[in-house]
Amino acid sequence: MTHEGPPLETLLHRLAETPAEFLDEPKIGSKGRVHVDSVVADLLRLHGAAPTPSEMAAFTGKDASRDRNRLAVTLLLTWLAADEWFIKHRFSAGTLLPLLEGTARDLAEQTVAHAFLTDPDRSEEITRITLARLDFRPEGESPAQAQDRLTSLSATERSRVIAAARAAELRARAIREALAKKAAEESADKYTRE
Repeated sequence: MTHEGPPLETLLHRLAETPAEFLDEPKIGSKGRVHVDSVVADLLRLHGAAPTPSEMAAFTGKDASRDRNRLAVTLLLTWLAADEWFIKHRFSAGTLLPLLEGTARDLAEQTVAHAFLTDPDRSEEITRITLARLDFRPEGESPAQAQDRLTSLSATERSRVIAAARAAELRARAIREALAKKAAEESADKYTRE
């Protein structure tokens, strides 16, 4: 979040006015209406990128029970990333695709898509995460303020912070054990020499 982005309120307002077409059922097999891969391809073209069929494959659902919510979240992220502020900055496919695929998956594991429109905290969460994944923070906020607010709102961010803390603790434990083992070996060496 090294760069200052647009006002948070502008994006929250945009999210609140998500068109019905972006809220319709994602096409999965013979069910649903919205071809999410086409919507994502259109967004990439707006940003000046040329989407490939292999890149779009991730946005075609195969299993409704597993893919429906993820694709619905992708549609919301696509709508946010189509804001004129983002279009002016022209993001590459390499920047947008992880947001639309990986971030959508992470958010979908924690929250149902419609909650991002009906719950004010979830609306702020998806908006802040969109900005953060594109390395921006809301206008008028310092990086620390933006990170603190995102962490306090986001179940996904909390999970990431907890996982990072656990990994750091495991590394610290391994280092302590290695140091203790080395000290014991040195002590045994010293005792043997005497």
